Amino acid sequence: MLDTEELARQAAASAQTAEEARALDPDVVKLLLGAGFARHFVPRAHGGTEGTFADLTDAVARVGAACPATAWCASLAANLGRMAAYLPAGGQQEVWEQGPDALVAGSLSPFGKAAPSAGGHTVSGRWPYVSAVAYADWLLLCATLPDGAAPRVFAVPRAAVDVVETWDSAGMKATGSHTVVVTDVFVPARRSFARAGLLTGTPVSAVAACHTVPLEASNGLSFAAPLLGAADGALGHWTAYAQVKARSAVLNPQAPGPSREALAGVLAHAAGETDAARLLLERCARVADLGADVTPEQIRRNLRDTALAVRMLASAVNRLVANGGTTGFSGDRPLQRYWRDVNASVTHIALQFDAAALAYAEGRLWTTETSSPQAAR
Repeated sequence: MLDTEELARQAAASAQTAEEARALDPDVVKLLLGAGFARHFVPRAHGGTEGTFADLTDAVARVGAACPATAWCASLAANLGRMAAYLPAGGQQEVWEQGPDALVAGSLSPFGKAAPSAGGHTVSGRWPYVSAVAYADWLLLCATLPDGAAPRVFAVPRAAVDVVETWDSAGMKATGSHTVVVTDVFVPARRSFARAGLLTGTPVSAVAACHTVPLEASNGLSFAAPLLGAADGALGHWTAYAQVKARSAVLNPQAPGPSREALAGVLAHAAGETDAARLLLERCARVADLGADVTPEQIRRNLRDTALAVRMLASAVNRLVANGGTTGFSGDRPLQRYWRDVNASVTHIALQFDAAALAYAEGRLWTTETSSPQAAR
């Protein structure tokens, strides 16, 4: 079980300064590692937990209620560690040589280029939006190969990359999602794997359920779970505000301000949307925990459900902020931070509803064969 109590407390206390620094507080990162996030999916052979998506989703949400940016980094630390288990045995040994709490960051977008070299590849490229890179021990970076060969993922030590501080988002400021630059770095064969293996859930040597689940069945959870926590946190702060307003409405019914009925409507609607999203994400986690036994139908449903859940969470948070008074937008109030973090995060490519809807409709409204231009004639 991931221990989040102290992490959540410290993350909430340092959230404002972390935003200003555009990076998590170092003590928060130590607590994140101590809580077990980095080791959550690491193979037991290397001291890891080989944990479940259900436990991770719950723990990330608990942290997200205190600080969504910390939860985002915790979730990615776990999930990038899971991906490192796709390396050959020699590469795994190197990544976790110092223990299972090595922090792995990275990007699966094929922004780099790799050229075959004796015993491995030479990799160059520029990868934006790499969260928590300032604290990373290893980077997983995706690159294309010459002649249209399938992209590969390369494990590169932090000392071999340059970091350009490009992160200037209005939301998730503290994630420090800067740009990684690699120039002609040699990566031995033991530290790379085909990206296609992640998509199909076929690692080189790992066999645990958390390693053999196809990526699309679990990937949305990586980014949705922090937003579930953010909605919980926003609801808590809004409720404290609304309790004061509700008492004022009773004591002085003629005073300006929202009525008890209006406040009740906001509470019920936002809490209901959040609970509905939670139920969807909990089911998604249970499906991801099936590992290799997950079906194509369940994968398509998970894509739909994670994208739909984050829409509901954004709706809930937006509703709370719209009814949180002028003070809710003050720079020192957490409510506006949750609002910015959620609305920045829902733009992530893994959470786009239209793409998820198309995948879900496959087999229901059309098939690959019937949707071809030839079949449409």
